[in-house]
Parts: sequence; C-alpha cells; structure tokens
Amino acid sequence: MVQVVEVLVPGGQASPGPPLGPAIGPLGLNVKQVVDKINEATKDFEGLSVPVKIIVKDDRSFEIEVGVPPVSALVKRALGIEKGSSQPTREIVGNLTMEQVIEIARTKKQQSLSYTLREVVKEVLGTCNSMGVTVEGKSPKEVTREIEEGKIEIPEE
Repeated sequence: MVQVVEVLVPGGQASPGPPLGPAIGPLGLNVKQVVDKINEATKDFEGLSVPVKIIVKDDRSFEIEVGVPPVSALVKRALGIEKGSSQPTREIVGNLTMEQVIEIARTKKQQSLSYTLREVVKEVLGTCNSMGVTVEGKSPKEVTREIEEGKIEIPEE
C-alpha cells in the first residue's frame, strides 16, 4: 500500500517540526532524510510556501513531488513585496515587465489547465489585476485586451 502525505513547506527551509515531522514520523521514515531531500528539491523557491507530496511505499522508501507556488507568491517574489493591494482598483503595489509575466507563466504552465503559454499569461494577468499590480505601466485588463487583439505577441514556447 502507498500512503501520500501533502504538506506546505517554506522553500529550502523545511524542518523536522510541524507540519512535516508529525505527519511523517508515524510512517517510520527517517525524518532528517526526508527533510534534507525536500530542502534540496525546493531550494529554488526559497522564501515561498511550496506544496510538497511525500509518497511513502510499504518498504519505507519514499518519493518527493514538488509543486509550484501560487501565482500570487511568484508575483510577490518578482516585485519583492510582502502582500498585494487591499484596494487593487485604487492602490497599485508594483509594476511587472512583460518578460516577468511570461517567466511566471512558464513556471506555472506545467500545473495549469491551459494548453498554451498565451492562456497561462492571461491567467497571470488576472492574478495581477486582483493584487493591484500593473504590467509595463498598464492595467492587466488592458494588457489582456492587447494580447487578444494581437498587439502583444506571446511566444509559443
């Protein structure tokens, strides 16, 4: 039988304490070994909360599956801000370049239900809109409209 433990850990900084230790300790795994493997796998997402699945097999071997942080966390990291705007239509908390938006979309593409990078970019723009973040000095809605009208080209991978 296989057991799956899902946890949210700080990238590159998981520890044997909660939520990880209590979740995997009863399964008979070497907690330090699991923590070290998670920290190695999540080091690129330092400072972000990262979803991690620990797949435990009967023989006490395990595999780690690392998810991608939410788009909002990737946007906050790109801007170096703590949180989005509480009044996104009135208060702007940052401005991304189109290159940054495309890079965030590439990071999220593997977990998106959208088929094309262009559609994932539009998802990222929707998140920017609700966070009070502009793109190239324009509202995310305006940038989305320009993409749909063909004024802004999104590369196809």
